[in-house]
Amino acid sequence: MKRPVQVALLALGGLGLLHVSLFTGLYLNYVKAGMRPLLIGSGVLLLLLAVAEAWSRRQPEADGERHEPRGREDRHGREGHQGHAGGGGHDHSSVPGVAWLLFLPVLSLLFYAPPALGAYTASREVPAAVTEQQRPEGFEPLPATSPLPITLTDFTRRVRQDREQAVKGRTVRMTGFVTPDKQGGGWYLTRIIISCCAADAQSVKVRMYGTAALPADTWVTVTGTWHPGGTLGTRSAPVALDVASVKKTARPMNGYKDALPLPDAG
Repeated sequence: MKRPVQVALLALGGLGLLHVSLFTGLYLNYVKAGMRPLLIGSGVLLLLLAVAEAWSRRQPEADGERHEPRGREDRHGREGHQGHAGGGGHDHSSVPGVAWLLFLPVLSLLFYAPPALGAYTASREVPAAVTEQQRPEGFEPLPATSPLPITLTDFTRRVRQDREQAVKGRTVRMTGFVTPDKQGGGWYLTRIIISCCAADAQSVKVRMYGTAALPADTWVTVTGTWHPGGTLGTRSAPVALDVASVKKTARPMNGYKDALPLPDAG
């Protein structure tokens, strides 16, 4: 790989990082919002390296020109020696051809950024373990609001751990994307949660009953009541909802964070 190509690779890499982090919000498909300054800094650094590399190429190579005859002579000498020793020399100083593949991820950032994690990932991962309630006095009372905005994580915790059964009979509202059941015949409302980047993603799911599934990865706001089964407040209770209404909604900016306030689906 020649130096002009290396310069182009550095420049395109820097422009790609700035494209997804500074000029668009595509970086949120892969990392948390707090990583944005680091991505911008990395993009600027790659551009500076490209400029420095291009500038160094413009400098007169006086030493190389002065020693060119000797260098040519030495080179012929080495080639002749290699020819006698091994029957033919091979130049191993060039970069392997596979290095050209580095252009693929760089160009993808500029022209076709990979989509956010969604149903495909969630359907192949074990749902994240919901932590136990740590407050000695138990759960806080739920607001009287109806429908009650609640995260998927909090709903799961209430269904499996709240001995007061506060969600029983309550109409709740949750937002997530559609993940079809791999076994068929149903779907899950899903959120993917990341700690740092897409590589450590985990999912939280709530089974939906009473309505047909929309296409996979469709973001929706769902209202409904807990689907009875087992003993509410114990691990035998299903984390499921009897759906009263489903409305499409836009993917929220905090799509990798299962947190309130939830966006308005209207």
